[in-house]
Amino acid sequence: MKSHVIGLTGQSGAGKTTVSRVFAEKGFSVIDADLVAREVMKKGSPCLDEVAEHFGRTVLRPDGELDRKKLGTIVFSDKDRLRELDALCYPYIIKRIREKINELSEKGSELILLDAPTLFEAGADELCDLVISVTADEETREKRIVARDGITPEEAKKRFASQYSQHFFETHSDYVIRNNKTHTLLCEKAREAADKIKEYCNARNSKETSQA
Repeated sequence: MKSHVIGLTGQSGAGKTTVSRVFAEKGFSVIDADLVAREVMKKGSPCLDEVAEHFGRTVLRPDGELDRKKLGTIVFSDKDRLRELDALCYPYIIKRIREKINELSEKGSELILLDAPTLFEAGADELCDLVISVTADEETREKRIVARDGITPEEAKKRFASQYSQHFFETHSDYVIRNNKTHTLLCEKAREAADKIKEYCNARNSKETSQA
C-alpha cells in the first residue's frame, strides 16, 4: 500500500497541537517538524555550525547548545533575519523529514501526518498529498499564546507578523479547521477531518490497486 503524507500547519495559537494529537489517536504516524528542527540544530551539527557562523557565537549557550531564546529575539523582530535563518535550516530539515517519511513507509505506515508550523515556508507542502490548516481569529490566538507561553501581547503580535495570514492558510489548503470556540468542539472537528481523510486515502489506494 502507498503511504499518504498529510501536511498539518496553521497559525500560532490556532490549536494545531490538539489536532495533531487527535490524528495520532486515529492511527496516523506523526512526524513533528519542530522536533526535527531541534534534531538538526543539536550541538555539533553542521546546521548549528552554520547558524552560529552566520548569527554569531552569542546564539550558543556556554555548553555549545543553541540558545533558542537569544536566537528568537534576533529573528522574530526582523523578517529579513528570519528569512536568513530559514534559508540556512530548511534544507537540513527537509532532508531529515524525507528520511523519516521513507522510514515510516518502509515500516508499513499508510497514513503519515507531517505536523509543521512552517510547512509552506519550508516548501514541505511539496512532500504532502493533502494539506490541513488550523486557523483562528487573531484576538483569540493572542489570548491563547499570551496565557500559554507567558509572553506579552506585543510579543504575540510580533510573532504573528512573521507568519502568513489566515487568508493565506485557508486558500492554500485542502482542508481547513477553524478553531474560535471550545477545545471540545476542536477535537470533534479534528476527529471528523481524520475520518474523512482516512476514507479519501483508502479510496485512492483501492482505486490504484484495481488499476494495477
